[in-house]
Amino acid sequence: MQRGLVHALAWTLATGAAVTLSWWGVHTVMTGTAYDPPRAVPVSVGSGPPQRIGQSTGAPLVSSTHRTSPPPSASAPSRTGGTSPSPSAPRPSRKPSATPAKPPAPSNSGEVKSYRTDGGRVVFELGTRSAKLVSATPEPGWSMQVWTNDAWIRVDFSDGGGKNGTTYSVFCTWNGTPPTVQVVEP
Repeated sequence: MQRGLVHALAWTLATGAAVTLSWWGVHTVMTGTAYDPPRAVPVSVGSGPPQRIGQSTGAPLVSSTHRTSPPPSASAPSRTGGTSPSPSAPRPSRKPSATPAKPPAPSNSGEVKSYRTDGGRVVFELGTRSAKLVSATPEPGWSMQVWTNDAWIRVDFSDGGGKNGTTYSVFCTWNGTPPTVQVVEP
């Protein structure tokens, strides 16, 4: 009986060591892959004082991958209540129409351009008389601030080094003229 207990204990220790070694190997390989949080930071576009990323402003952040839901169609039944249709009223057809409605043409309001610094990357949509911030992504270890106005957008990337730290700024300006972008490096 003692021999059986020794074999069971040896089997348990060997199995535990194999599971631990396997977990550690998988964990080591998976570190730094798709399971890390995304580096792209959603940017809320608006005017007002600059906000540090991560501060709560109460307003939802905007994501470049967010898709809005289509507006309800005119033939969809109303969910607001009211009286039920009379028996003599025509009922909406359940058959799909022979010609599907065309989606609205996308608005080509500008050209999308990317600007890279050592601190991060900024993407603007440059129109003929204005610009929009599409995204701003800091490099690892860098922080980001965004300022917006009716005639300009400023994005700063800082390495957090205080007075002797490095800051890269990307300015996009327009005032009734085509937008221009300027990257200021130290």
